[in-house]
Amino acid sequence: MSNIFQWQLHGDGKTLHPGEVVEPDERLTWVRTAGIGAQHVIAMFGATFLVPILTGFDPSTTLFFTAMSTALFLLINRNVLPSYLGSSFGFIAPITAVTTANKGIAVASFGIMITGILLALVGVLVHYAGAKWIDIIMPPVVNGAIVAIIGFNLAPSVWTNFQAAPDTAVVTLLAVLLVAVLFKGLIGRLNILIGVLIGYIYACIRGQVDFSAIADAGWIGFPKFHLPQADFSILPMFIPVVLVLVAENVGHVKSVAQMTGRDYDNQIGTALMADGLGTTLAGLGGGSGTTTYGENIGVMAATKVYSTAAYWCAAAFALILSLCPKFGAVINTIPAGVLGGVTTLLYGMIGMIGIRIWVENKVNFDKPLNIMVAAITMIIAIGQFAFTVSGISFNGIAIGTIVILVAYHGLKAIGKATGTIEKNDPDIL
Repeated sequence: MSNIFQWQLHGDGKTLHPGEVVEPDERLTWVRTAGIGAQHVIAMFGATFLVPILTGFDPSTTLFFTAMSTALFLLINRNVLPSYLGSSFGFIAPITAVTTANKGIAVASFGIMITGILLALVGVLVHYAGAKWIDIIMPPVVNGAIVAIIGFNLAPSVWTNFQAAPDTAVVTLLAVLLVAVLFKGLIGRLNILIGVLIGYIYACIRGQVDFSAIADAGWIGFPKFHLPQADFSILPMFIPVVLVLVAENVGHVKSVAQMTGRDYDNQIGTALMADGLGTTLAGLGGGSGTTTYGENIGVMAATKVYSTAAYWCAAAFALILSLCPKFGAVINTIPAGVLGGVTTLLYGMIGMIGIRIWVENKVNFDKPLNIMVAAITMIIAIGQFAFTVSGISFNGIAIGTIVILVAYHGLKAIGKATGTIEKNDPDIL
C-alpha cells in the first residue's frame, strides 16, 4: 500500500516546458502540487456548493464528504486515475421531491445511501463481467434521454427562484455567460463560480442577503452530521440516478484515458465502486451524493498536470474548509435570486449533456423507434408526470426512466420479431 503514495518528481519539479505533461504517477514540488490542488478545489467549488444550497443539505457536511469520497476514490483506484468527486446534480430532483413531500432531509439521505450501494454493486459487476452489458442495456438513445430528463425536469424550480429576485437572477446569469466568453483559460472555466460571486455582491448591495447566521457560526468545528431515515417508498425517485452516475463515471474514465493516452478500461469497475462507496458514505453521514467532475478535467487540460498527488492536496484543502462552520454559514447566505440565475444555465446544461450524448454517438432519429421513445420520455419529465402506487411515489424522472427502458427494448424486440426492424439494425448513423 505504501508504494502507491510514491510519486516520481517530474524533471526538476519546478519547470514544465511547452508540450510536457505531468503523468498521474509524477508530481511537481509539493508547493506547486498544492497550488494545482487548490485550483481543483476552486474549479469544483461553484457546482459542488450549489447542490446542498439548492437541496437544503449542509454545505460544510457536503464538502467534508467530497473530500472523504475523493480520498476513497484515489485509494481504491491505487492512485492511477486522477479524479475529484464533487456533488452530483443528478440528486437534486429526487431530493427536492422528497423534501417537497415533507419527508425530511434524513429520508433523502436514505435515498442517497441506497443509490450509492447500488452503484457500488454495479461497479463490482462491471469489474468482473466487463462494461459491455451497460451499452446493451443503455444504448446512446436511452442513455442520452435519461441524462437529459434529470436536467429538464428541474425547470419549474428554476423559475421559482428566478421570480424571488429577477434583477439579481439576470445579473448572475449575464455574469456567468459573459465570463465564459470574455476570458480564456482557467478564469473562463470558472465562469459559474465568478458569476455567482458577482451575483452575490449585487444581492448584497440590494440588501437581499441575511448575514445573521454568519455571526453565530464558529471558526472551527465539525460539520453537522445526521443519520439516514429509512423510507423505501422514495426509492423509485432515486434509482434512476444510478444510471446517470454510471454514465458520468464511464464518460469521465474515457475522457481521462483520452487526455493522458493511457488505457483505463480496467478502472471503469473500480471507478464505479469507489463513487458508489463515496456516495454511500455521504448518505450515511448527511452529505449529498458524489460523482466525478468535468470541471477538474478542465483544470488538467489547462495545466497538463495529471498527478494524483494534486487531488490528494485538493481533498486536504476541501477537508480543512469543511471544518470551518463560518465558511459554511457564508455559503448558506446565497439568496434565491442568485440561485435562480445560475441554475437557468446549469439545469439546462445538464439536459443538453444528454442531447450531446445523442449527437456524439450519432443516434439516428430517422428511425421511428428512436424518436418515439426519446419524445415520450422528454415530455414525461418536462411535464413532471407523477403518481403514487401503494404509497410508493414515482416522479417524472422515475417514470421517464422506466418508460424508455421498457419501451425501447420491448418495441425493438417486437419489431425484430415481426420483421419491421432488422435483427442487426444499429441505432446510430
